[in-house]
Amino acid sequence: MARFVIRAQPNARRDGFAGWFGDLPKFAVKAAPVDGAANEAFERAIAKALGLPRRSVRLIGGASSRTKRFEVEGIDREALDGLVEQLNPR
Repeated sequence: MARFVIRAQPNARRDGFAGWFGDLPKFAVKAAPVDGAANEAFERAIAKALGLPRRSVRLIGGASSRTKRFEVEGIDREALDGLVEQLNPR
């Protein structure tokens, strides 16, 4: 299991990886931040971008913040870092 911190952008034009915000990967979703809809969309977008099942990604902190923490099951920190770098190498 690995932990993962992102910069979140709700109300975007598309779902998925949207570049970098400093050292944090930035993810965007179309969903509005109402009743947890955007948080669920972030879980789906992260899982899809990393090629993991949706159930592997769970929000653990920052539910009402632009900086969100996720727990990713079935993968270690090193493997997660490699997947993130493959999204958009710097």
